[in-house]
Amino acid sequence: MNKAEKKLFFSKKLLSWNKNFNSRLMPWKGEKDPYKIWLSEIILQQTRVEQGKEYYNHFIKKYPNIHLLANAREEEVFKLWEGLGYYSRCKNLHSTAKLISKEWEGKFPNKYQDILKLRGVGPYTAAAIASFAFDLPHAVVDGNVSRILSRVFGIQTPIDSPKGKKIIYDLADELLSKNHSSVYNQAIMDFGATVCKPQLPLCSQCPLKAVCSAFSANMVKILPKKEKVIVKKQRWFYYFIAENKGRVFIKKRLKKDIWQNLHEFILIEKSKMFTPMQVIKSEGLKLIPEERPVIIKISGLCKQQLTHQTINGYFIHIKVKNNAGLEDYQAIDKADIQNLAFPKFITEYCLQNAPFNVPEA
Repeated sequence: MNKAEKKLFFSKKLLSWNKNFNSRLMPWKGEKDPYKIWLSEIILQQTRVEQGKEYYNHFIKKYPNIHLLANAREEEVFKLWEGLGYYSRCKNLHSTAKLISKEWEGKFPNKYQDILKLRGVGPYTAAAIASFAFDLPHAVVDGNVSRILSRVFGIQTPIDSPKGKKIIYDLADELLSKNHSSVYNQAIMDFGATVCKPQLPLCSQCPLKAVCSAFSANMVKILPKKEKVIVKKQRWFYYFIAENKGRVFIKKRLKKDIWQNLHEFILIEKSKMFTPMQVIKSEGLKLIPEERPVIIKISGLCKQQLTHQTINGYFIHIKVKNNAGLEDYQAIDKADIQNLAFPKFITEYCLQNAPFNVPEA
């Protein structure tokens, strides 16, 4: 079988598998409303489908159209996004909704290049919206697609290199069924998620195994190749939960870092591990220069694994008699905590340990 025949075989078999065997269900699948497609694609960036479904349903229920999302308070939108991570996505989501609501009169742009100009939208997301909503012939290329093409066509070039990306994109465009782009694009992504999986792919059930280069060469575990090795960073966060007469001190994270625009308690970050008492003695009590705060409780070690870093930390509960030294923080009632958006690292601890039941100062 020559290359042209192999490409034709690939597309026909994929569409046949999709028609007869693809039973993958998702709430946005088959959707033609560009607002809902865009929302689902933004949520699924760096998020597993199973987790994304719940957030998608909540957003659609609360903001069934782009005008309602655009007119929502930012704090409200961030609270609904809470726990999903990569909060720049949420900020871009809200600002883009405002833009489309105001400048496009709520009508989503229907050309690939215009969609690509939206904040938080890259080539993959733009292609997905253009294809699924408007049936435009643009091939989607995500991790699933790159993995399938690398294995079936025996692409040895690292898929995260400029050359590898071009090879994949060009091949994806050649294979695209131009008259059925939305069906084809959904099929190839579903196929990668359910059959040609990263780990334990179902090669014995694969309708493409007859032409799969990786399968015939016993390279399924080797392909696709990547040239970049992710080095995960370790960070150490020491949170002081300071309470005074039923109020706790918080601050919004404004720097370009993880959890931007979310709230947190008083934070001391260290470059390496220290015990909570070491941090308290060296820096913690300096936060309140006019008095010596009372230490109520110190948590055990808490962890959260992010994509490229691990957050390690402790929560140190203290009570104070005034806000001396804490002028840069906002004092809010404990009951209002649930209305603000916090990182998952904090919310999970709060839910498990009821940290606000601190005796009043």
